Amino acid sequence: MKIEYHETTNDLQTRINIHNQFGARDIDAWMLEILPLQKGMHILDVGCGAGKQCFSFYDHLGGEATILGGDVNQELLAQARQTAEKTNRKVKFFELNFNKAFPVESEQFDLVSCCFAIYYAENIPFTIEQMHRVLKPGGRLFTTGPMPTNKQVFYDIIREATGKPIPPMPGSSRYSTEIYSAIEKLFSKVETYIFENPLTFESVEPFLAYTRASLSEDRKLWNSLFQTKEEFEAIMKQIEQVAKARIEHDGKLIMTKVVGGFIATK
Repeated sequence: MKIEYHETTNDLQTRINIHNQFGARDIDAWMLEILPLQKGMHILDVGCGAGKQCFSFYDHLGGEATILGGDVNQELLAQARQTAEKTNRKVKFFELNFNKAFPVESEQFDLVSCCFAIYYAENIPFTIEQMHRVLKPGGRLFTTGPMPTNKQVFYDIIREATGKPIPPMPGSSRYSTEIYSAIEKLFSKVETYIFENPLTFESVEPFLAYTRASLSEDRKLWNSLFQTKEEFEAIMKQIEQVAKARIEHDGKLIMTKVVGGFIATK
């Protein structure tokens, strides 16, 4: 299953910033609470992007771990390397396409993480098999992704504004079903943790900034709603009208992020 997906640094960072500013909970703190991290671990972060998760693990362990981040996006890898150098964090980054065999020897890692990325894999069983292969016996795979009830208000507003159905999202449509089943088949045990983070918007501007970044970042997934920049801007105006009306009626807009965390033991 080939998924048309486009990620840019600016759109991704906009969404992260809005989560941090308007969310009630910190997802990084939640990850660190549920993960069995220990000093001296060998960790691989697959689909590392600009290195956010790698740096979170590194800081939590006081730098006493071997951490590698792999991604296919050269722009994001360059940003990750630049951050590592500027902040003197000893994290290494390399090119990794999770649709191909990982350029890593078997049984090397205590933990493989893949946060908000695994559902873009073309062949889920293949990618998970590669993750399983590079883990040591007893090692753990940690993945995160949106559950089916994730940010329903966001989708409701777009549906109302456009009068069109929401196209299937790779995350919420695959994560708790196809991906969970593939992990369960290979690993001896899988534990599920749920993270809910309500984002509260009392004005329309930050919601529109989030929506603009989301639709722009994932624009190839939304091509049933718009094809051109003009069509995109027209839809954003329609979304603004619906979101404004809801805020005027309710006094605020609450969009709840619902994330599943799977911890699987080899």
